[in-house]
Amino acid sequence: MQRKTRPKALKKKAVAGKRTARKDSFFDSVYEIVRLIPKGRATSYGAIAVYLGTKLSARMVGWAMNAAGNATPPVPAHRVVNRNGMLSGKHHFPEPGLMEKLLKKEGIKIKNDTIVDFEKVFWDPSRELL
Repeated sequence: MQRKTRPKALKKKAVAGKRTARKDSFFDSVYEIVRLIPKGRATSYGAIAVYLGTKLSARMVGWAMNAAGNATPPVPAHRVVNRNGMLSGKHHFPEPGLMEKLLKKEGIKIKNDTIVDFEKVFWDPSRELL
């Protein structure tokens, strides 16, 4: 599988031994990463937070996903789930079952509101984006 390169707006720089993303808005940084998740793959709030150098901000990534419906260009928020592959953000979609429907349309199997074999579907931005 060919790896994607890190978006120019998210090039990392070292700050006191930590990597941080250079971007005006945390939400914009999250959206840019989520737009890179390939169809048929999913990631977690925490994996995005780690990639951005803010590993304790998984909840803030969730807030960004909750607000993603207003983002332009569109953000495939359905591809972001919790660390166990649970569709924890499903209640924030315009209609019940939409998150599951969109994931299934991409070939991802869901059982009891959880992605089946999540470890096989998991897309880690820290590994995939060089």
